[in-house]
Amino acid sequence: MDLNGDGRLDVLTGSWPGELFLFRGNGSGFDEPEMIKNKNGEIINIGGGVCEDRGDGMLLIAGNATFEEKDGKKIIKYHGKELPYSDEKGAGITGTASAVHAFDWDGDGDLDLLVGDIGGSVYLVPNEGSKTQYAFGKEQRLTGVPGGDAGPFVCDWDGDGKFDLLVGCGDGSVQFYRNVGDAKSPKLDKAVALLPACEVEYGAKASSEPKRGVRSKVWAADWNGDGKLDLLVGDFTTQRPEPKEYSRAEKETLASAKKELDEVRKRSSELIQKVHGRNKVADKDERKKLVEELQKVQKRWSELSEKVPPEYENHGWVWLFTRRASPVVAN
Repeated sequence: MDLNGDGRLDVLTGSWPGELFLFRGNGSGFDEPEMIKNKNGEIINIGGGVCEDRGDGMLLIAGNATFEEKDGKKIIKYHGKELPYSDEKGAGITGTASAVHAFDWDGDGDLDLLVGDIGGSVYLVPNEGSKTQYAFGKEQRLTGVPGGDAGPFVCDWDGDGKFDLLVGCGDGSVQFYRNVGDAKSPKLDKAVALLPACEVEYGAKASSEPKRGVRSKVWAADWNGDGKLDLLVGDFTTQRPEPKEYSRAEKETLASAKKELDEVRKRSSELIQKVHGRNKVADKDERKKLVEELQKVQKRWSELSEKVPPEYENHGWVWLFTRRASPVVAN
């Protein structure tokens, strides 16, 4: 993908915080990543930023931000801004889990951006500039998908000469939106599921064998050179590790650590509710004590987690689904 039209391939990616990153090709590799900005010089993070009107006074940032201290005060640094907060009202940093694909959506010769987010929406960010000097305008919502966590990809899936939209979804499914418009004015038909939703099991229920999971991200290509587009699907799933044999003494130590870990997890949940929950403690001194206890509990959680082997491991697989038949084009 050559986003800036200089004849060199670039790399484009979304991120958990939500900002979009461009790695410009330089002929021998890639430059350091830069956050993509719109035509007004603003960093693109659809649905991100300072989350206001929460009703509880908590400062929440959806984006690339950091907790810091300055002059004895606690702040969140976010794109050059220093936003103060107090332990009493609390603060948090989250993201929109952006996934991006560059494609000439409106057929005007330059690359536009299609961006999916954690809520399941897919947006078009039109390029109002040129092939060699992009200038991205205001986002436009195209569609929404089940299960959230949308990952868009554009291709001519049904072979009718017009590009269509494929979307990987948070529930593990892959949805196909046929273009019933034309190359310059695309119009999306109702979604058709190419792959069904999946479930991820945790703990002892996790599979011991590779199993397709959720958060699908899709790419279409003729993988086997037979003239038909195939699907490559990335995912997130879990798997039980290989069982390990323990001595009697090791089993007793492990059982004790597991019991304490369960108690620590329970206490951590209780403290989080008291510090950050809807009915959080109002008294400043009591909240301070609870915050200090929470820090100790979470430190102990980390220590115990190193001693207790996980019941399951997180995995990300890439699955290949080869096309069995040529697409049938409806007239």
